[in-house]
Amino acid sequence: MKQTPILSPVMPNAETPRVAESLRLNERFAMTTPDAVFRAFLQRQAEEGRALARASDILELTCLPTGQHFIARYNCRGLVKGNDGVVREAELFQVGIYFGAGYLRTVQPFETLTLLDPLNVFHPNIAFGAPLICVGRIAPGMPLVDLIYQVYEILSYQRLTPREDDALNKEACRWSRANQARFPIDPRPLKRRALALAAERI
Repeated sequence: MKQTPILSPVMPNAETPRVAESLRLNERFAMTTPDAVFRAFLQRQAEEGRALARASDILELTCLPTGQHFIARYNCRGLVKGNDGVVREAELFQVGIYFGAGYLRTVQPFETLTLLDPLNVFHPNIAFGAPLICVGRIAPGMPLVDLIYQVYEILSYQRLTPREDDALNKEACRWSRANQARFPIDPRPLKRRALALAAERI
């Protein structure tokens, strides 16, 4: 998990519309990107990400004008640590996802994922006070939807590393071992379950 931090070139000041329909690939970018395979990959990620956001009560997703940058907004329960040292629940988290030009061949994990807000998230897989988040190994070409799911599992404490030597936040790792009964903090599935309704003839 420990790697040299490479900060993602996510645009932190970009607005993040709440409506999932606003997510689309920028046409100018699609016309000027010379790599047709990568261009098709980005288009597919935007479409699949939009579909997931529409099927979720938790996720809002924005595709920024570059076509390579996404902002995932999670309306879920997770943990933060305040200036008073108290660990408490929070209900909104934002993570930037960036696909570099060589993403289909090689991945820099700390370039791909960037914690945008809040920076005081308290979790073994997240560096406290820094934008670094680790979801484990990210394979080249891993789909956007898979990354979104893995980040959600981290934020909601559905998944964490139990080993201090492999944690970005050793204090949170120790705290987690002593508070396992509280997990997951948010047990909801990211994608809402379909309701099976049976109609009865009168």
